[in-house]
Parts: sequence; structure tokens; C-alpha cells
Amino acid sequence: MTVHQDRPPSRGPEPGPGTGRGTAPAPGAGPDAASGPVRGSASGFGFGSSLGPVRARADRAPALPAPHGPLSRAVAGLLASGPPPGPLRDDPPGVPGLAGLVAEARSCDPYGEDLQLALHTCYELHYQGFAGVDPDWEWDPGLLRLRGAMEAVFLAALRRDAWRAAGPEAAGDVQEALEELLVEPVDARGVSHHLRDEGTWGQMREYAALRSVYHLKEADPHAWVIPRLRGRAKAALAAVENDEFGGGRAEMTHQGLYADLLDELGLDPSYGAYVDAAPAVMLATVNMMSLFGLHRSLRAALVGHFAAAEITTAPSARRMARALERLGAGPRALLFHTEHIEADAVHEQVLRHEVIGGLLEAEPGLAGDVVLGVRATGLLEGRLGDHLLGCWRAGRSALRRPLADAVDAGPGIGADVVGDAPAAAPVAG
Repeated sequence: MTVHQDRPPSRGPEPGPGTGRGTAPAPGAGPDAASGPVRGSASGFGFGSSLGPVRARADRAPALPAPHGPLSRAVAGLLASGPPPGPLRDDPPGVPGLAGLVAEARSCDPYGEDLQLALHTCYELHYQGFAGVDPDWEWDPGLLRLRGAMEAVFLAALRRDAWRAAGPEAAGDVQEALEELLVEPVDARGVSHHLRDEGTWGQMREYAALRSVYHLKEADPHAWVIPRLRGRAKAALAAVENDEFGGGRAEMTHQGLYADLLDELGLDPSYGAYVDAAPAVMLATVNMMSLFGLHRSLRAALVGHFAAAEITTAPSARRMARALERLGAGPRALLFHTEHIEADAVHEQVLRHEVIGGLLEAEPGLAGDVVLGVRATGLLEGRLGDHLLGCWRAGRSALRRPLADAVDAGPGIGADVVGDAPAAAPVAG
């Protein structure tokens, strides 16, 4: 899944059982390496493949990010302080200053740098964690209480702003929300249009670095919803996730393909390498997925988000592939996007007809949350696109710190790297 909101959707074939798409050849494989969906014995899978140093770097736990304010500073300080208090202690110490931090969360910008980084840090404990941080912090009651306060502020803002354009009367109309994604203005000029037609090498690298915050864990947030679905919806979503995770071939996981893309562009493929460079508008798009995925009560919102992302991917992936070709990128950079052109066209149909259809057939009262997921995705992706294009048109970096400071650009990188420009100011909510 490649998340964009600036392009028309695909209209893939009606799905049968599973996704029914072929499996692309592995990087460097010959043209005869493509096959149908992966089936059969364990010997047909790539579980034991040696994936090389690029993928190994992508699998390492990241360092704690540098804080941006009192909330993220408190979270980072807790995680760096050693193991959390054990659950069997009679009177375990809580989070120092918890009441004040909860009050800070209630009063701060829900889309601001501090809250979004603090949330992202809390959520990362449920994914790969951090180097040197005790994994038991994942379920520390005090930290969960602080996270819950920040989540409440963020979710309230999403609910408020997602309905601002459409109005609350559209809250239960799932088909209308999805159909809106099928139409793109003829003069649309989103991020992928810009990169295809006039983007520089530096802007492409910035975009790739920002999106790595999600794509190096692509589809992981959506896996949380599988045990919260039943029957038809569960089976269909699991089939889509199987494709996202390479159809049983470790070398074809979309996360791994993105690590290859980063390496091809002279960027750091390490997991979490660009969190410190990512502004809140980027972190919010990933935090939304984790928020929806980690709460059973928001399972339908996660399904709506996933459907919106898949519906709006395939044409954008085609534009991104053309942008990379125009800029002279190699095949390892192209494969991530070309793999999504066909895959997400089919995933769109599976999610609309089988996942959403199956979910609402069983639980029709969840229609409003499906629409919330669709519209919240559009809201946050729109804010991110506005930030990127606004910075680039003003001749400055869209990152909190330029790429030149974040990672050695390496040989062969053009002189127009936007990372040499002043970093963007934080975006207000």
C-alpha cells in the first residue's frame, strides 16, 4: 500500500477468492521469475532467504528520537530511564508529573510537533521498539494513561475536522465517501504530479525519506485489525495483507522493497532513520493508522482508512515510477512503485466489496466509523501535501532538518538536493 491522496483511483477487476494477482519477480530476477499467487509447500516460500545488508539495516531497532517539547521529552525520559516498575509491586511509582502532562496534552495543538512525536514514540513500542529501551514499557500503566490522553485529543480533532467539509449528515454514507475518491479534477496538481513533471532529485529524496516513516513498516498497522474482524471481512483483509508482506517471499515484502528504494536514492534504509527529520504533518498520517489499529472500537475506521489508501494508489504509483525514470533512478527504486500499480488496483476492489461489504453486512452500525477513516485519511494526506508543495515552491526543505545533516548523501547525488536548503518551520495545526 502506498498512501497518497492526489490522484484518481484505479478500477481493478472484480476479485475472486484472494486477490488473484501474480507475484512480481524479485529484484535482479529474470523475466521468467514472475509467478501466480504463492501457494504450495514451505519450499515455495522465501522465509530462509539471505536478504543482504540493506534489508538487515532496515530491520534494526531505531534510537529514541530527539524530543520537541514537554510531552515528547517526558516520554523519551521515561523510556531512557531503565526498566519500568514491575506489576507485582504494592505501590509502583507512576509517571512523574503525570497530572501536569495530561493537562499539557489537553491544551496543546493536536497536530503539533510535540504531541505527534510523543504519540509516535509511544506507538513505536508496539512495533520494533527502540535500541536500549526495555520492551516492558509497552504496557506500563502510567505511560498508557498519558498516551490515552494524547490519543483523546488527536481523535477529537480528527472527528471534528473530518466532517468539516462534508458535514455530519454524510457520516453514514460509505458509498458517497468512497465514490468521491474516484474523481480527480482535470487540473489536479498534487505531490506525485509535481514530482513527475518538475520535481528535482532533491525533492524526490525528501519525499522518499519522509514516507519511510510509514513504508518501512508498511501494512503493519493494518494487521492489528485482523483479529477484530470476522468471516468474509477477515479472510479478504488477510489476503490483502499477504500481498503486502510479499506473498510468502521475504524479498518481496513491500517494506523491503522500500528499503531498496531508499538505498538506490542514496538514503539511509534503516528503520526509523528519518523520524527526527519528519514534521508533525508526516507523523500524524502514521499515528492515525496506529490509533485506529490499536483500538478495537476504531476497527471500522482502520478499514475505511485502508480502503481509501488502496483506492487512491495505483495511478499515483504510476506517476511516481515515471518521476523516478525521468530523474534517472535505477530499477531498485522503480520496483516499489511498479509493484503497487497492479497490486493496489486489485486490493481496492477487495477492500470495497469484501472487507467493507463484509464488515457492514455483519455490523451495519459501524458505517460512520468507516467514513471517519476515509475522511480522516484525506484530511491528513491533504495537510501533508500542502506542506510539501508549499515548502518546495518557496525553495526550502520540507524536513525538520535537511538531508545533508540527516545522512551522508553519498556519491552521485545531484547538486539540486533540497536538503541543502533551510529546513521548514514546524507546521501549525
